[in-house]
Amino acid sequence: MGTERKTSKARSRKELRILIVGLGNLLLRDDGVGVHAIRELQRNPQLGILPVEVGTAVLDALHLFEWADRILAIDAMQAGGSAGTLYSLRVSDVEDRGPRGSLHELNLLAALRFLPNGKRPEIVILGVEPGIIDNGINLSPEVAAALPVVIHSIREVVEYWQGEPSHSSGTGGLDSLRRIEETSSEGDRAADAG
Repeated sequence: MGTERKTSKARSRKELRILIVGLGNLLLRDDGVGVHAIRELQRNPQLGILPVEVGTAVLDALHLFEWADRILAIDAMQAGGSAGTLYSLRVSDVEDRGPRGSLHELNLLAALRFLPNGKRPEIVILGVEPGIIDNGINLSPEVAAALPVVIHSIREVVEYWQGEPSHSSGTGGLDSLRRIEETSSEGDRAADAG
């Protein structure tokens, strides 16, 4: 019986389909940080994940969203921190919120509405505070310096998801990053004090 349980766990871990999507416009400097992250992941592939450059064509990736069990979306996220600051949140954390922090979060949420009932994967967004959103293909120095941390965080989340015995919800290695809600709360408190 113990052997059956181990085999079942190993099979369910192996079958977990993890999609890493890079969101953003590569032609607008830091807005393309998600695409830059995917390109870096593709240089050193990791077993068990599918890294895809989605860019701004979120609806074109709908079939991939339906395929995946878990999605980690990488995007520029304006949340009031300094350039290169990392944020993590689940899509479920922001669906009922008003303003969006991720520059492409609204497109992602809209695309998810097209998925059939019961086919919606868990989605975690890893956001990077942009420094420059302007014409150009190079990341700002601050965001470029944060890219290795982004890659490391992606790998931590994937390892966490792959190691979960029951694939329960969790952001794994991202728990230590500043969450968007905390940043929003800090801004609200500062506005109330002023």
